Amino acid sequence: MGTFTILLGGDLVRTPRLDSQLAGARVIAADGGIGHARMLGLTPELWVGDFDSVPADLPHDLAAVPRQVFPAEKDKTDGELAIAAALERGATGLVLAGAFGGKRADHAFLHLALAVRLAEAGISVLLTSGAQEGIPLLPGKAGFDYADGTLFSVLGFSDLSGLSVTGAKWPLDHVEVAFGSSLTISNEVKGRLEVALGHGRALLLAHPYPLPES
Repeated sequence: MGTFTILLGGDLVRTPRLDSQLAGARVIAADGGIGHARMLGLTPELWVGDFDSVPADLPHDLAAVPRQVFPAEKDKTDGELAIAAALERGATGLVLAGAFGGKRADHAFLHLALAVRLAEAGISVLLTSGAQEGIPLLPGKAGFDYADGTLFSVLGFSDLSGLSVTGAKWPLDHVEVAFGSSLTISNEVKGRLEVALGHGRALLLAHPYPLPES
């Protein structure tokens, strides 16, 4: 039982916040996601995938991680298989590290949608790249510990109803948000951020660290 970190193949930067989120978690790597283990100083207990994205020159301790091998032609991604392995081991919480970015936008979208589905099934989920993080929003109220000025968005995966946002530069009070609307994109924390949702599927995407200047 407990929290598992799933190392995925997307972009990942190490930050003090990320270190604290990963502390004490069991670790499973999904194919090329094992490349993040060296940077994070972690040794996974299991390595899952079809192994078509194995990083070159892995240190011996990582190359020797027990493997669960799947064929390249399969009906689930390596990331979903790694998550399934964690759930089989009793995971009640998941940190999906490397869930954004990388070469596959379809995989990134899958991780967002899968996180919402897992949350609806009672699994705590955090998606992170180190620089940004996503948290599924379920009907009800949730509070967040972000500092003033933190950029955040509420991403809707359906029409949303009864959405309220307080502790923000642009608060909302029990609004309806159509699927695909940009109303809830690019807000800023101002005080204690709380989000309440009446009905729908959504995810909070926040940037705890400043975005690089373009």
